[in-house]
Amino acid sequence: MTPEQYLAPYAVQSASARGRRFDEAAHASRSQFQRDRDRIIHCSAFRRLEYKTQVFLNHEGDMFRTRLTHSLEVAQIGRSLARSLRLNEDLVEAVSLAHDLGHTPFGHVGQDVLNECMKEHGGFEHNLQSLRVVDTLEQSYGAFDGLNLMFETREGILKHCSLTNAKALGPVALRFIDRTQPSLEAQLTNLADEIAYNSHDIDDGLRSGLITIEQLEEVEFFARLWHEVQTTFPGVSGRRAIYETLRRLITALADDLIATSSALLADAQPGSVDEVRASAPLIRFSDGMRKDATELKRFLRQNLYRHYQVNRMRVKASKIVRELYEAFSAEPVLLPPDYQDGTGDQARQVRMIADYIAGMTDRYAIREHRRIFSLEEL
Repeated sequence: MTPEQYLAPYAVQSASARGRRFDEAAHASRSQFQRDRDRIIHCSAFRRLEYKTQVFLNHEGDMFRTRLTHSLEVAQIGRSLARSLRLNEDLVEAVSLAHDLGHTPFGHVGQDVLNECMKEHGGFEHNLQSLRVVDTLEQSYGAFDGLNLMFETREGILKHCSLTNAKALGPVALRFIDRTQPSLEAQLTNLADEIAYNSHDIDDGLRSGLITIEQLEEVEFFARLWHEVQTTFPGVSGRRAIYETLRRLITALADDLIATSSALLADAQPGSVDEVRASAPLIRFSDGMRKDATELKRFLRQNLYRHYQVNRMRVKASKIVRELYEAFSAEPVLLPPDYQDGTGDQARQVRMIADYIAGMTDRYAIREHRRIFSLEEL
């Protein structure tokens, strides 16, 4: 009996999945979604996540999260949740590991600036770019461009999509047009992502000194867990107290999601993935936990993501991305040969510039900017 035979009827299974863009024979010892996971881990875009910003620039400290460690934490949380709900762990892991492959250097500020630069050319959005990476940009196989992932993996990667883009993307984006739902595995990964960044951004913010425990105690959800740790372990302090609190935070969010989603699934009783797609979202937090999580996100946005020291980084990063884009647009000959179109197709050249910049790590973008604009590099 294979692991997938233990799954609930509403879980995605390899045998009934929608397949790949290019037909391939099944593997003798791995499921389709295990193969997807392995392809993602071995691709170059995944390795570059090690040097891409989560909140703090990669060179600001060895202990801060990067896009790579964030993706690994999402995958770990996602697999645990999927196991409890009898969903496809391998699919959840594949989507978790791939969901940020299209992220620019310097975190969300890089995306925002590149989107502004590209506004006359279709814009830029990292979920779309992640799909573009796995569908087109990776070049590991002789028979096709991209990684040729399963439909359900690609669907999970495409978390957001405008109607205009959805119409151009075809079946993988159809749900944004007909207002249906993705698989439960995709729904779950979306919330595993939220659990991961809510907890580890607190950890990194405290480690950096940009936020304090005293500030966090103003957030009722965190304060409740922090005081529980103080009561359970009198005198505990420092990193040990922080880790104990964050462990409880992750557990509270995960347990609530499992309980709430289990009740919704028991009530809806979907008998297949198709019935899941036709239902309202079935993986979610309770109303009370959603309120707590939103309060925590609001605190992080106001006190960490908009901290003046983070804003200084944002301004520097904005300048680097914008000036790189402008330089490459004005003089495409500055690009590596693989990113020079050569046909005179401006739209294609501009998209290739976006591909090049989005694929950069933080330190590579800084180095490229220095090479182009610093007179010391002559």
